[in-house]
Amino acid sequence: MKYLNKIATACCAAALGMLTLTSCEGGDLYKINAPDWLAEMGQKEEDPSSIVETTPNPSKLGAADNTTGWWTEFTDDIKAESGKTYQVKFTNFGGASNWNNFVLILRNEAKDVEYAVLRADNWGWGTGYSGEESDAHFAKKMESADRDWATWLKAMSRAKCTLNLYNYGDGTADVKVTMLGSDGNTYTQEYTGVSVDKDNLYFAFTVDNSHIEFGDVDVKDSEPVAMNLNGVAAKVKLGTSFEDAFANVTATVTFADGVAKEVEGKDLQIQAVPDMNSVGRKTLVAVYNKTYLGENAAAAVIGTAEFEIVEKMYKTVGATDNTGAFWSDHSEAIKVAPGETFVSYFTNYTAGGANWNNFLVVLATADGATEYSVLRADNFGWGIGWGACAATIEDGRNWDEWAAAMDGAKVTTFVTNNGDGTADVKAIMVGNNGKTYEQNYKGINTVDPNNFYFHFTIEKAHLEFDAVTGDENNTGAFWSDHSPAHKIEANQTFVTRFTNYTAGGANWNNFLVVLATADGATEYSVLRADNFGWGTGWGACAATIEDGRNWDEWAAAMDGALVTAFVTNNGDGTADVKAIMVGNNGKTYEQNYMGINTIDPDNFYFHFTIEKAHLVFE
Repeated sequence: MKYLNKIATACCAAALGMLTLTSCEGGDLYKINAPDWLAEMGQKEEDPSSIVETTPNPSKLGAADNTTGWWTEFTDDIKAESGKTYQVKFTNFGGASNWNNFVLILRNEAKDVEYAVLRADNWGWGTGYSGEESDAHFAKKMESADRDWATWLKAMSRAKCTLNLYNYGDGTADVKVTMLGSDGNTYTQEYTGVSVDKDNLYFAFTVDNSHIEFGDVDVKDSEPVAMNLNGVAAKVKLGTSFEDAFANVTATVTFADGVAKEVEGKDLQIQAVPDMNSVGRKTLVAVYNKTYLGENAAAAVIGTAEFEIVEKMYKTVGATDNTGAFWSDHSEAIKVAPGETFVSYFTNYTAGGANWNNFLVVLATADGATEYSVLRADNFGWGIGWGACAATIEDGRNWDEWAAAMDGAKVTTFVTNNGDGTADVKAIMVGNNGKTYEQNYKGINTVDPNNFYFHFTIEKAHLEFDAVTGDENNTGAFWSDHSPAHKIEANQTFVTRFTNYTAGGANWNNFLVVLATADGATEYSVLRADNFGWGTGWGACAATIEDGRNWDEWAAAMDGALVTAFVTNNGDGTADVKAIMVGNNGKTYEQNYMGINTIDPDNFYFHFTIEKAHLVFE
């Protein structure tokens, strides 16, 4: 069984030449009681007594919530005798895409030859009896060449279908499906001239994220009883128009008999409460007042979703409504050199429902062709280096509690290239319950230390890189705000990246790097962005700058500059700090502070502070 990435365009042209002959008594080409669809197709005469009405087993195929995957569930095979028509009636409960509906399989008894696999939506494939892989051995025609497929797809949710399969006995078979849609309209789908083995023809049904109920089931109308909103952004920037903010909103409406369907935003009445004109938490309220078949409902249903109006939008990975599938979005890949640890900060938002609906860390080569490891937030992963990894978790973790706490969790990750062919990853997660959780992956191997990169991806989650130091209006006084402090072990380098925003006016209105003991009582050095500093180790520091720097140009370029900072504990009582700054003018500036001394290598911490600036970390 395979998909073919092509669609046959041939139309059925094999009308019988006998149509032009005059009939004689007892020899009518079409009997008066013959099914209309056979007459319309110009096919061979058929005795209506040969129609076999059948109900496949099981009588219900696929999970009622349409979660049954492709090619995982089938009905029993039914043999189609030569010269007979087989009629199957069923209700189709379609899914999100055209192919998420019923599928008919024509094959042999051994199930090792698929004459054809026929979807509901004018597409199919198979080998035919000839055994040649092609979809050209049968012609396909639908009710209308310009069918509105979006309308058809909606109608296929709870469509009442009658399928007729005719085995002519000459090596060909035809299929026609008449579908009474949930919108009250009738649709047809035909597949003609399928090449089969007339004496070894069996048929069965399968589904693809849809389900079927077999039998002559009436399509009944139903009142709406509940509604969930989809596609509502978690955050909206102040000043965004209502139409732009909620352009992707849809709803899942559940009806009285338990059936649900997707409703487009244009069919909803929606309003932001109390308004969109100020920052803060808001509620989107939606009203839907139609029955399942689109009539006016006796009572409307209301759905709500929370969102936030913010002054500033931060860099994100993943759809903000947490609908992004696994591997659907990725952050930029960052190189980590031997001996370096890269520190990242973000807020993790999740749709919940499973532990793995959170962030993932991907360790790979520059081109991504080799994945050393893909590491989930929840003590699981894979990749060529995973087998050697000793994953450790906080003792006695309550995973249900952890999963609930991860929506809005503040996460700090540490990715370390040990330089010896191994790597470590640590994540510190402060949950929405205020509790801190730690996840470690140590000793990942098979790493090329000179070709080691990492990035983030998600599954039904999104990451917001919103860690900020300093007031965002750049009014914060010197020493008024500080980033978290991190310990750097001997012979280790920590790397972090942030965007520097400044009020301007002075060179020192930017970031500062603070090197100190754990308690902050001893400051080895406080280092400004502009070739100046102080502290017990400052006197020995050889500060070097790019030759011939134009300080006025540099100061103007620092508003929005992307800064990568490297802080090294040399292990011998000295430390080095380097900052690479890509200014808003596209130019790169470098600032170095080398040989800072009086360092206790076993008690060495660093953090950032500001003066009339703010930093947004990645």
